[in-house]
Amino acid sequence: MSERIGVYPGSFDPPTKGHLDLMERAALLFDRVVVAVANNTEKHNLFTYEERIEMITELTRHIPNLEVKPFKGLIIDLVRELDAIALIRGLRAVSDFGNEMT
Repeated sequence: MSERIGVYPGSFDPPTKGHLDLMERAALLFDRVVVAVANNTEKHNLFTYEERIEMITELTRHIPNLEVKPFKGLIIDLVRELDAIALIRGLRAVSDFGNEMT
């Protein structure tokens, strides 16, 4: 049986308690969770790419089956590379669901 991998993509600028909650819950559902930190150069981020990766790495030290991975480009390429079975997404409001569907 192959490893069940979930990918949680985002800019995480900054990482929040909500992000951490999703990471912890996802770790219970998947054999491995990959937090894919996006580097969108068109966004004006509060924290640098490196700072965001470092913050998430520190925040998730206690989750043994979680890996923080920087990525650039399309998330589907990373999903295929990892042979992941799911994307993990957080929804704050009903309008977020509509945005994710489009």
